[in-house]
Amino acid sequence: MYRYYTKGVCSKSILMNIEGDILKDVVFEDGCAGNLIALKHLIEGKSIDNIIDALENIPCKDRGTSCPDQLAKALKIYKKYVYEAE
Repeated sequence: MYRYYTKGVCSKSILMNIEGDILKDVVFEDGCAGNLIALKHLIEGKSIDNIIDALENIPCKDRGTSCPDQLAKALKIYKKYVYEAE
């Protein structure tokens, strides 16, 4: 499991289980439960790059980020420092 601590959003962190470049499971700690459960079901089983492309730069209110955007940031960090380092 890989944990990313979010910034500027309601969820506190994102837990991810990633195999190769596929997101197998994702859990958001806190946040808007219904929206995040729906997001989970839409992205599980997808590649890291597809998820980043779909979710990066999505805003929430006037925060300049969102839970989907934070997930994209987490996956970019994972890809750079874990996946590509293997």
